[in-house]
Amino acid sequence: MMDSLKTAKKVYLIGIGGIGISSLARMLLHNGVEVQGVNDSESPETLNELRNIGVKIDLYDCDNHDSLPVMPRDTDFFIYSVAWEDRGPKMLEAARSTGKPVLNYFEALGELSRTYKTIAISGTHGKTTTTAMLAYVLKETSVNPTAVVGSLVNFGDGKRTNFLPGGDEYLVVEACEYKRHFQYFKPHIFVITNIELDHVDYYKDLPDVQDAFKTVVANSHMIVCDAEDETVAPVIKDAEAKVIDVAAYRKSVPELKVIGEHNKENAALVLAVADILKVQIKQAQEALKSFSGTWRRLEYKGETKETNGGVHVYDDYAHHPTEIKASIKAIRDKHKDSEIIAIFEPHMYSRTKALLSGFATAFADADKVIIAPIYAAREDSDGVTSAESLSAEIGKHHSDVSWTKTLKEIPTFLSNVKKGSVLLFMGAGDIYKIADLVIKQ
Repeated sequence: MMDSLKTAKKVYLIGIGGIGISSLARMLLHNGVEVQGVNDSESPETLNELRNIGVKIDLYDCDNHDSLPVMPRDTDFFIYSVAWEDRGPKMLEAARSTGKPVLNYFEALGELSRTYKTIAISGTHGKTTTTAMLAYVLKETSVNPTAVVGSLVNFGDGKRTNFLPGGDEYLVVEACEYKRHFQYFKPHIFVITNIELDHVDYYKDLPDVQDAFKTVVANSHMIVCDAEDETVAPVIKDAEAKVIDVAAYRKSVPELKVIGEHNKENAALVLAVADILKVQIKQAQEALKSFSGTWRRLEYKGETKETNGGVHVYDDYAHHPTEIKASIKAIRDKHKDSEIIAIFEPHMYSRTKALLSGFATAFADADKVIIAPIYAAREDSDGVTSAESLSAEIGKHHSDVSWTKTLKEIPTFLSNVKKGSVLLFMGAGDIYKIADLVIKQ
């Protein structure tokens, strides 16, 4: 399979607008493969650039099967975003009916990674930023990696992209633990940022998550992690691979542009990998100083322009209690005397319900909290868990909490925000669109 995909001439990507699979499209194009694809909506962050470099993209309304595009029978492979297992099953059926090989994104990336020394970054939190940060540092220090990132990054040319074209020795990839998707990688270096219970629609408990990580550890040559972390230690306990403890690198982290203690930990992991690859510590530190972050990871959107002074707007992908707490603390450390308003869109009913006690106390450092409707993703409502019920739970620990029936109502809730306040939009769904709207208005 690896050789077949590696030598493919033409590939059709289903869900090509996704942040991960669009980076795979760029990787295939970089390798000389002709790429076509389909998406269910316009996604300017990813589709515009692909069209600009010649990719033909069909649009398909998942609720209208009559709009199903004709599947090209001269393609060598179909590759699909795993979100389309729920979003567009008819499209996958049509692809399989051609008799051509059909792979999901992670299977395909795993196969392509076999020809590289792969550096795979995984963990419950921080994997996207760490992947981007590592790719940036290795590029700046002439290691010349190829990299696939689950966000948009400025690699120094003023443009944001999720793919870094580089040499054929090292591949830096973000390895997602959901549904054990990272099992398709056999890393030269496996970086574990941290491990907590998440994706509760798939994992039954923390030991189940740890068992998944053990599978990748068993297939890795080296491991970089916090060896003393109580949730990571059991995963690496019987590892045959060499373990490099990040603790030795924490004191070497320089002053960063990206804010937050969690990003200092990410940077320490990057320094550890750079050291393994024989990058001089001073060179790696200088590169880290200029790393400016990624799209939707504590991204500073700017300051609104009001006649009486504006407010600062940040957008963050945080959707787990630990991430929320870390993001708000980072904002508090940066804007010590400002009023901080956290606007959160919960992601999935199952996660909200299972981690309810964590969400209840995660907003302590914010002055005000606004809860948007739950982004259901691939789930149906359980009839109990809602923005209102989450707001009530947070209200047991916080004095100023409100909730909205729709995302569109949020700007109304923000109409009387004081000059100099900070708006922190958080969530893995559509909340970023409101952040964009607020900054434009």
